[in-house]
Amino acid sequence: MDESRAFFYGPSVDRRVSTEYPDRMTELTSQIHSRLTFAIISHPDAGKTTITEKLLLFGGAIHIAGAVKSGKGAKAAVSDFMKMEKERGISISTSVMGFEYGGRKINLLDTPGHADFSEDTYRGLSAVDSALMVIDSVKGVEERTRQLCVVCRMRSTPIATFVNKLDREGKDPVELLDEIERELAVEVRPVSWPVGQGKLFRGVYNLVDGKLYLFRAGQDQLPVDVVEIDGVNDPRLDEAVGASLARRLREDVEMLSGVYPPFDRADYLAGKATPVFFGSALNNFGVRELLDALVSIAPYPTPKEAEERQVAPEEAKFTGFVFKIHANMNPKHRDRIAFLRVVSGRFERNTLYYHVRSDRSFRAANPTAFMSQDREIIDEAWPGDIIGLHDTGAFKIGDTLTEGESVNFKGIPSFAPQIFRTIVNADPQKEKQYHKGLNQLAEEGVVQIFSKLHQPNARVIGVVGQLQLEVLQSRLENEYGAACRYEPIDLSIAHWITADDKKALRDFVDANSRRVLVDIRENFVFVSDSEWSLDRTRQNNPAIRFYSTSEMIDRRA
Repeated sequence: MDESRAFFYGPSVDRRVSTEYPDRMTELTSQIHSRLTFAIISHPDAGKTTITEKLLLFGGAIHIAGAVKSGKGAKAAVSDFMKMEKERGISISTSVMGFEYGGRKINLLDTPGHADFSEDTYRGLSAVDSALMVIDSVKGVEERTRQLCVVCRMRSTPIATFVNKLDREGKDPVELLDEIERELAVEVRPVSWPVGQGKLFRGVYNLVDGKLYLFRAGQDQLPVDVVEIDGVNDPRLDEAVGASLARRLREDVEMLSGVYPPFDRADYLAGKATPVFFGSALNNFGVRELLDALVSIAPYPTPKEAEERQVAPEEAKFTGFVFKIHANMNPKHRDRIAFLRVVSGRFERNTLYYHVRSDRSFRAANPTAFMSQDREIIDEAWPGDIIGLHDTGAFKIGDTLTEGESVNFKGIPSFAPQIFRTIVNADPQKEKQYHKGLNQLAEEGVVQIFSKLHQPNARVIGVVGQLQLEVLQSRLENEYGAACRYEPIDLSIAHWITADDKKALRDFVDANSRRVLVDIRENFVFVSDSEWSLDRTRQNNPAIRFYSTSEMIDRRA
């Protein structure tokens, strides 16, 4: 890192580790400071999965850059591995990929952009320490981006921003900065700035190191042409981009320096300000510079909040939590994998750990590291790492593993469904496959399954979005050889219920048996068809507490 970048970003990770811990550097501290775990978030079609592939390309995890599948014959994205993802060109499930770059072990989560898969994205955000937000320069800030930023702000998650598709005609960059601040309630700190846009796009000027990165239209930008100039007044700028664009860049840079304060890494780490980069992911332009910046400024593993206390990564004893479960990642083996985020200490293969919810011991004989659906067995893992544990049904989302302490991490709830259907087995000869698939996919969080009190064999499906119903049907058919059909049911609102007085809870359940369902953890859920009905029930039953997420209930299970 040159002096200008070091002054702007602060010391790089390698320098920080070696200077702050010269003699008392422990292996744990060294491993923590070399990790970078972040999620990529965006509205659908902003280019999120394309950027994921480009980051993997620069990290050496793949050797050929491919495009997101957009039709028959196009190459499917590395991070989209389910059949339905490949057919539709959308991310349905969070993918985890690991690679090394710039002295850091990077754990990257590509999250679904579609709102129907919000729960999977929210759970993924619980397992990272920062986020990369992708914004389409043509469309600007969109609704899904607003929702995801609210979740990040709730957790004070640092966000870096990449404004994509500068090679297309889009919104004015200054207008985009204003829109980001206004719509997302976060201050912006431009790090690079576009030279032209659309057909006139010529590259970006780095406001920190003063370098000009030139864009070549119609080519895959490997490598990028870099022009060393002595600030925007250097006449070589005019030679590189033309007098008109050079004049506009000088005006923009003068305006930016007067409007926006210099980048402060502390503000970024606190979630108050976002550094903004510009480029074109499809053309590999601006992505390497983005990755270099993330390696320099993004946080290493951070403490995580538990019900009992805050757990710091530097603690010697291992703790970790399951934020995702996925069956049949490898269709040949029909396996089931629990995704675990290591929070503290060192995880070791073939070591007995304490499974808090079941109050039993657990040993991982073949823990794995991820590269999308590909996995390799590992012997150890450190804070920030995301590993896969072979699961025979022992794990549920939110479960904790420790070296003996009872710790329950926060922030991994299920959300109240908004769409309900009664589900029926469409092929009675595949009863076993149907029930196995339905139960496993519910435990993954693909859908929520409820039973009726007086009809325990009758299943009600609850989802946040319509596409989840299609995913369930597709995966039942392709992964389990089963089929289902849906029947309408007059429900639209659900709340988990509990009470300090167990008799009061039982009396309420008995009196409202037709409006009470049971989830897969045997928690009671009150359902209604209108807000008016729900409000009246609340008023008439002050001893009963109603929750729109399952987190508070799960801790009592």
